[in-house]
Amino acid sequence: MTAGKLSQQLQQQQQVQQSMCSLKGSLRTLAILTLVSFTYLSFNSLHSSYFSSSSSSIAASSVSLAPVTKKTTIVVEDYDDDEISDLYHSPRVFKLNYEEMERNFKIFIYPDGDPNTFYQTPRKLTGKYASEGYFFQNIRESRFQTQDPDQAHLFFIPISCHKMRGKGISYENMTIIVDNYVESLKSKYPYWNRTLGADHFFVTCHDVGVRATEGVPFLIKNAIRVVCSPSYDVGFIPHKDIALPQVLQPFALPAGGNDVEKRTTLGFWAGHRNSRIRVILARVWENDTELDISNNRINRATGHLVYQKRFYGSKYCICPGGSQVNSARIADSIHYGCIPVILSNYYDLPFNDILDWHKFSVILKEQDVYRLKQILKDIPDNKFVSLHKNLVKVQKHFQWNSPPVKYDAFHMVMYDLWLRHHVIKY
Repeated sequence: MTAGKLSQQLQQQQQVQQSMCSLKGSLRTLAILTLVSFTYLSFNSLHSSYFSSSSSSIAASSVSLAPVTKKTTIVVEDYDDDEISDLYHSPRVFKLNYEEMERNFKIFIYPDGDPNTFYQTPRKLTGKYASEGYFFQNIRESRFQTQDPDQAHLFFIPISCHKMRGKGISYENMTIIVDNYVESLKSKYPYWNRTLGADHFFVTCHDVGVRATEGVPFLIKNAIRVVCSPSYDVGFIPHKDIALPQVLQPFALPAGGNDVEKRTTLGFWAGHRNSRIRVILARVWENDTELDISNNRINRATGHLVYQKRFYGSKYCICPGGSQVNSARIADSIHYGCIPVILSNYYDLPFNDILDWHKFSVILKEQDVYRLKQILKDIPDNKFVSLHKNLVKVQKHFQWNSPPVKYDAFHMVMYDLWLRHHVIKY
């Protein structure tokens, strides 16, 4: 092979290699451009999709999203200041869930029994049966009741011990009556057996009803109990059961509030010494000059509505448990604008999974009774004013009405039931 031919072959090989390198470079450049373009388009798609879904989601919750600029602004349109206040653990979640509850929640009420039996609505709407009686009446006045059990989310067992107690029936016989009634529902209807009662609930406020149902283990264990005595010693299960506020309506005097300058007494309590904590409270503070502590309920002979008027003049109202952990004094305190001081080692407060009780009450352990006055005096004035203003805002949640009114005690109980029905599967 001559030198000329060898040189020509080398030149050809170099040209081929240069062409290959050029082709590889072009392909690499094309791949990079394609990747960049794809990334850009994907990002744009995700970005627009995100804001599209966010906008529709926010619009559904009455919140509008301002046009996208360097700074995004969320504008609240339809929320009332009270409804989105920090009194609620999750204000917006509460409002949205509440609206969904009002639209969709359905309850099937088992038909009342023979009028001569005890399976019927209590007719009394006063005293210790007030909360229980109002609920029985409100559920029938509301949009939540359905006549079609297949549409129902929950099933209401309408049994009250009010009439039993009036007949002088013993607790043992009350338990037998309740047991027989639930057994009859199980045999007559198919709904209990689907969940073993997990989607059933009953309501009782008086301790008579609590004791009567304690003897029916499957009812206590499986069904949702809406009770005024939410304590461990009566088998209360917080994630399943609901604390019913004990409200003694009608109130003797109008609601108090926005009157902090008139409240000159540091703390007030008057009642019977029917529990250990009440005995200690009376013994330690009965003769104190700054705390108004009375060993017994104020005698009516001392004047008209003297007891109720004491609430109006007090900053804090002491609420120790009595024969049961609950106390109607809490609802009284809220109604009259006196900040409740919960004095209990355990009390699953009504609506405490919805309301932040620390924003409108003082919660203490029983051992704090010995330092009660100092604890209350150490609360700054601005904190007291804040607690009082918040207390006025929650008054509507501790009021029963007939017919029921939005956000009242009945609707708050229904909301608690609505939350619990989501965990039931069958």
